[in-house]
Amino acid sequence: MNNKKAHMILDNLKRVILGKDNVLENVIISLLARGHLLIEDVPGTGKTTLVKALSKSLDLSYKRVQFTPDLMPSDILGVNIYDKEVGNFIFKKGPIFSQIFLADEINRTSPKTQSALLQAMEEGEVSTEEGHYILDKPFMVLATQNPLEYQGTFSLPEAQLDRFLMCLSLGYPDKANEIEIIKNHKTIKNLDKIQAVAHIDDILEMQAQVDDIKVHQDIVEYIVNISNATRNSPNLKLGASPRASIDLLNTAKARAYLKSRDYVIPDDVKAVTFPVLTHRLILSSEARIERKNMDDILTELLDRVFIPVMSND
Repeated sequence: MNNKKAHMILDNLKRVILGKDNVLENVIISLLARGHLLIEDVPGTGKTTLVKALSKSLDLSYKRVQFTPDLMPSDILGVNIYDKEVGNFIFKKGPIFSQIFLADEINRTSPKTQSALLQAMEEGEVSTEEGHYILDKPFMVLATQNPLEYQGTFSLPEAQLDRFLMCLSLGYPDKANEIEIIKNHKTIKNLDKIQAVAHIDDILEMQAQVDDIKVHQDIVEYIVNISNATRNSPNLKLGASPRASIDLLNTAKARAYLKSRDYVIPDDVKAVTFPVLTHRLILSSEARIERKNMDDILTELLDRVFIPVMSND
């Protein structure tokens, strides 16, 4: 197993995002697991800078779209244009036809436009009146959003949220790192010094190696038990879907790969449970009235689920 390229990408991200190593590891895990990533945080914490640093670290095609209330699905997918020379309509591909697609402030546009991403995120395909198009691999959607209490935001539909492998938050830096950011903000923000360290073949090879990570049957049952616990909790109106269970498995395998192991352990599953599940779950009315916290509820559920004991065999 050679995960050197993955760590080179991670090192690039650490140059521009200080003191958030765990979050940055999850970004790499999302890439390795062929997943899409939602980054939710207040303005000014480095969401867009993180995505730009990732795109520059990868030798892949990259497009960014600023999501606004007047954005239309055709602005993302493409539009039919009449060609006088051929006397027919031709399809002009939109920015979704790129390998890294940044949906900046995705929750500032309408649910109708948000839903334009559903097929591309789930199937890696785009269907139009003119035909059916397969997106180039690897393909990854990275979306940023502001908290819902901010003005001018729309809630992402559940079907959209379920297609994001992880939801991450950078949060504010600690005092020492914020001092470093202020002192060296011009250097840190200068992404010109970041060079591509992984190419298409490198990424596809790493993703294939993640597929080969060994998973014991007890680990699979552990994942299913976690999902079932969310479905049966009186504190949750909506529990984890089967897609969420699959994503838990894939992210646990990617984490094992990043940690230089060819097998998954329970700690891998526990480490990715929160970023994989929290954005997919919905609190019950009773839990909201009692002002219960999603993280506390999920922590309590994890404490109740039996953790398999793995042998060295």
